[in-house]
Amino acid sequence: MYNEKNDAPLRIALTKGRLEKNTIALFEEHGVDCANLRDKGRKLVFPLDFGNSIVAEVLLVKPYDVITYVEHGFCDLGIVGKDTIMEHGKSFYEVADLGFGKCRMALAAKAEYLQNPEQFYHGYGKKVIATKFENIAREFFAGKQKDIEIIKIEGSVEIAPLLGFADGIVDIVETGTTLKENGLEVLENICEISARLIVNIASMKMKNNKIDSVIKKLGL
Repeated sequence: MYNEKNDAPLRIALTKGRLEKNTIALFEEHGVDCANLRDKGRKLVFPLDFGNSIVAEVLLVKPYDVITYVEHGFCDLGIVGKDTIMEHGKSFYEVADLGFGKCRMALAAKAEYLQNPEQFYHGYGKKVIATKFENIAREFFAGKQKDIEIIKIEGSVEIAPLLGFADGIVDIVETGTTLKENGLEVLENICEISARLIVNIASMKMKNNKIDSVIKKLGL
């Protein structure tokens, strides 16, 4: 469902939380007044003026919903982490790395494997991996031609190896402190993660001038 009214405001889906704060800082750095975003109360939709007669509506939503709204044309642009794009993205343009929200996706397991990470794959049994990111994990191990059982866990995946429920985990790592405190270490980095700007395919064609103006306004 794409809104073809060219005079309609640009809609931007923004991930709530840490990326929200960084995005507001980016907007303000480039002269966009975000006072209503900083004092939002319980509202979820906010008007923003990007200058040059370009008015936008910013929606604060969960990461997976950013993908949904942009893919289906309810929003023209979205700001979301690369991890969410890799796990759930299908059809849109990824136009810029925003340079914040940096972390990494990694394979981690008990510290005993750190001296020889390849030893993790040895043995006759199939390795079990606990993760929130099934698609990323499945693609990673397929690329290594490893036969792995993947178990989806929504909570703290670090618990799974401690209980013997899984041999390792695939998860986002920032400092690695939580891993170390639970006797785990990174065995292999899968990819670097940061916030990205995505654009609906139809919007890029129908609202190209407005979108280009916003991208230039933000110095991207």
